[in-house]
Amino acid sequence: MVRIQFAIDLQYELSYPGADFVFNIHAAQTKSQSIVSEQLQISQPVASNIQTDPATRARYLRLNAAPGPLHISYQATVDIDQHIGNPDNIPETPVAQLPLSALAYIYPSRYCQSDRLANLAMREFGLLDKGYRRVEAIRNWVNQHVTFRGNTSNSATSALDTLTDRVGVCRDFAHLMIAICRALSIPARFTTGIDYGADPALGPTDFHAYVEVFLGDRWYLFDPSGTAIPMGFVRLGTGRDAADVSFATIFGGVTSLPPLIAVSAITEPGQAWELPRHRPEALSTDSAVDAG
Repeated sequence: MVRIQFAIDLQYELSYPGADFVFNIHAAQTKSQSIVSEQLQISQPVASNIQTDPATRARYLRLNAAPGPLHISYQATVDIDQHIGNPDNIPETPVAQLPLSALAYIYPSRYCQSDRLANLAMREFGLLDKGYRRVEAIRNWVNQHVTFRGNTSNSATSALDTLTDRVGVCRDFAHLMIAICRALSIPARFTTGIDYGADPALGPTDFHAYVEVFLGDRWYLFDPSGTAIPMGFVRLGTGRDAADVSFATIFGGVTSLPPLIAVSAITEPGQAWELPRHRPEALSTDSAVDAG
């Protein structure tokens, strides 16, 4: 088990008449991820509403703020108990046997144009044995063919753009891996979290995008950018691609500062908490019956 503590600090300046916000910054509550404690602070005296998506267990903070400064602060301590599997014994799941909750993740989406990557997917991975190791090969291929570099993509960059440019940030790596998996009829979804364990040389701690792939009867974690430690991922949201899981969706005139994020792992003698590390095993936080 891993215990992670993190804090998110967001600052905005709102013009008249104010703005509506939908935030996805709360830790998701799943059978494998439990919230030990959390605290939310909102600088304006406004009513807020936190709702949980029953399918993904993502939690959304909704509020309407008045003109002027707005400061949102969220801190949480989370316990993560990941399932550990043998990569050589994890099969792909035939489409006919997929649970309904996984079907949405085999189709093309806005940033993951899998229908246009069928030739590449079959050429590079079509002859490999089906299962976890084939998905691992896709993850390694994306990691080796795309260079991580900040400020090289934007909100319009898709998997096809990344395939052409061969450069991007974590969301671009995730979109490309997802698109290739779906081109092979392997369900894959876009997941957001915190980049625990990232090299400080890559910049300040930030929101992180990674991939969950449905194999056997579970969703398994893959980090195609290779910049963080999957064992330390705190899940915030899951969706078809980045369009579904923005940390902040804003309706109104707003300027903002970059988010400030801090994250640490907690260890204590006599406790079961481990320090996150890179592991060769397959890691999962959801079975087919745990969450969508």
